[in-house]
Amino acid sequence: MKLRILIYFLIASMLAACGGDNDRRDDRTVFRYNESNGITSLDPAFARNLENMWAVNQLFDGLVELDSSLTIQPLIARSWEVSDSGRTYTFHLRTDVRFHPSPLFADSLNRFVTAQDFVYSFSRIIDPGTASPGKWIFDRLRSARNGGMEAVNDSTLVLRLKDAFPPFLGMLTTQYANVVPREVVEHYGPDFRAHPIGAGPFKFAFWLEDVALVFHRNERFWQQDAEGQVLPYLDAVKISFVRDMGAEFLGLLQGQFDMMSGLHPAYTNELLTNSGTLREGFTNKIRFQRRPFIKTDYIGILVDPDLPQVQQHPFSDRRVRRALTFAIDRKKMVRYLRNNAVFEASGGFIPQGLPSSGGDRVAAVSYDPGYARDLLDSAGYPNGQGIPPVALSTTGDYVDLCEYLQHQWQQIGVEVEVEVLPGAAHREKVSKSQAMLFRKSWLADYADAENFLALFYSENFCPKGPNYTHFRNATFDSLYLTAASFPDHKDRIPLYRKMDSLVMAESPVIPLFYDQVSHFVRREVVYFETNGVNMLNLKTVRK
Repeated sequence: MKLRILIYFLIASMLAACGGDNDRRDDRTVFRYNESNGITSLDPAFARNLENMWAVNQLFDGLVELDSSLTIQPLIARSWEVSDSGRTYTFHLRTDVRFHPSPLFADSLNRFVTAQDFVYSFSRIIDPGTASPGKWIFDRLRSARNGGMEAVNDSTLVLRLKDAFPPFLGMLTTQYANVVPREVVEHYGPDFRAHPIGAGPFKFAFWLEDVALVFHRNERFWQQDAEGQVLPYLDAVKISFVRDMGAEFLGLLQGQFDMMSGLHPAYTNELLTNSGTLREGFTNKIRFQRRPFIKTDYIGILVDPDLPQVQQHPFSDRRVRRALTFAIDRKKMVRYLRNNAVFEASGGFIPQGLPSSGGDRVAAVSYDPGYARDLLDSAGYPNGQGIPPVALSTTGDYVDLCEYLQHQWQQIGVEVEVEVLPGAAHREKVSKSQAMLFRKSWLADYADAENFLALFYSENFCPKGPNYTHFRNATFDSLYLTAASFPDHKDRIPLYRKMDSLVMAESPVIPLFYDQVSHFVRREVVYFETNGVNMLNLKTVRK
């Protein structure tokens, strides 16, 4: 008990000391949230899960970042050019960005970030000795011998790719691509995870693992708002590690936490109505903010004509596949199975959270069982006659969803048996092309529609790639390669939409719903943004 009292006294003392400059207001503001799953590392090299990413994003910055609409914006790189047919990126860095103070720096103050720091940071991610899960981001760079990375001078960084890949710039917005100071990393080694020094809006204060993690305002942060006030507005961030979700919910209502993320059975029904809106009794204390997430849940259909199990199967006919698509009442599915906590997928495989979604689609879908029956009839399977029962492979978490689909497809005469497998067995069966029909979801690694469309490029057949349906289409492949020749994302959007329409017309997949980002935020917190990648950005938040 004495130790616990001492710990909380220490936390209170450290929070009281936050801030640091005399021009700040007297009422220190602390943003508090809970991380029930804990945090394992504050090192960008290991920002693999969302819990680590959120914390790392407060301490570190990179070349570029995403805004709330998922558009790439300058950060430490004030500008850049793409040349050599999309293979060379030249970044011009700001010269006023400093690392946080550290006694390891020669002048005992914070030093400026340079292009050499980025070369070191990226080389560290690539180094097998680091064992960073973010190594894949830089796999497209040329080798060091071939000039993959070059610090021309302190403020000019050049990155050279083996081949053009326009989404590469978006990949640099991930936490793995943040800059770190070499001398600090090499001094602490693996313990850098708990002694982080970055260039972000907040600086590390202390971390009592499983108890609390505290960041203080970086009073020498370079960014300012439109009125010239230095960001961030908050004086500190405190992260708690309460594992009981019910206790977290209670803490939100009592003002102990300023924000709660996600939907959990411990509180969902109490907070939300059946239609997915915040119950009236809570609206005076909190806001419910939701945005489409860059994740699509879908049913995949094996369509490779070279596989014996596909050649004579009715599912090899796209009319049958489209019949399955139009036979699903997604509105009812989303409402009764997911409490309207997701968005129905009626427009394409690319989720609503991405700028490339939407637009005119020749193959957008709606619930139309009559049309579904007409499609079966035109394919030679009236009322489903002649279509053998098919196993729908899934895991235990999605039995309710698959049983719903089973019932929907029975209405048009298609019999499906729900096959429930352990997660590992399900993944193996799908990756080995042993499942004719399977439930799956795709969460993008980076905010570019290419990440979703790569599932249908013929060179990405599983098990080497993510094309689990073995979809092959010459027109799609041509559009996919053409899109790779346009560095500007705006130029790629029309091509992305054409590819999405083509996929919907051929129906190797049946999109079910797009996931959502859910935040419950206290009313006294303002300018809290909920974005499609579910990244926590606190530098413009006021309280």
